[in-house]
Amino acid sequence: MKLRFALPLTLALASPAAALDLDAMTPAEKTAFGAQVRAYLLENPEVLQEAIGVLQDRQQQAQAGNDAAMVRAFGNAIFDDGHSFVGGNPDGDITVVEFMDYRCGFCKRAFPEVQALVAGDGNIRYIIKEFPILGEQSVLASRFAIATQRIAGDATYKEVHNTLMEFNGDITAQALVRVADALGLDMDAITSEMNSDAVTTIIAENRALADAMQITGTPTFVFEDQLVRGYVPGAQMEQLVAALRAE
Repeated sequence: MKLRFALPLTLALASPAAALDLDAMTPAEKTAFGAQVRAYLLENPEVLQEAIGVLQDRQQQAQAGNDAAMVRAFGNAIFDDGHSFVGGNPDGDITVVEFMDYRCGFCKRAFPEVQALVAGDGNIRYIIKEFPILGEQSVLASRFAIATQRIAGDATYKEVHNTLMEFNGDITAQALVRVADALGLDMDAITSEMNSDAVTTIIAENRALADAMQITGTPTFVFEDQLVRGYVPGAQMEQLVAALRAE
């Protein structure tokens, strides 16, 4: 049977809207055309790979656009919530925010690389978002860190944060007492603060922000207006910062 849509298949694939009217085909014509498409793709699988690559690029661009819009929408809560630790250079030209959990293996893996990035660059404003999502030990650790910040200030919080990021083993009340003793902290005052409404509110606000931004895992980073989900090697972080400065 001679088909009414007899055109080179490559032309049909390149411009299907112009070359074909699928609604005008008979069932037999549609079956024959489907067989031609299948045969062509089997003989030229690179076409399918190219199409998948284009689709993935478009999806990534759309996701990046959506993420940037979310960062703009929640900018105050992300960059200036009034309670999150701000380190590095508070007046830096690039702000990096990290949503983290002390029980997260990938957070621990990223920790030295984040530290190296901030220290080595010298012009990065670094914000830590306590985001305990991996169970009661995560919550206990975050309550301890936040309570320490409220009782003893940012410098002591950073010591506690570093210690907990490097901590191996279960995070228990006894383990936190040992951490407090090693750092010369007032554990009684910190313990009293840990279950305060203020600490509970901070964790709740961070969780609400993460939920609004569709953040479901740790670490998640915000590099200015770019949301980066998951572990990022130090070299890639440096590239992101350089690209932002070049914009």
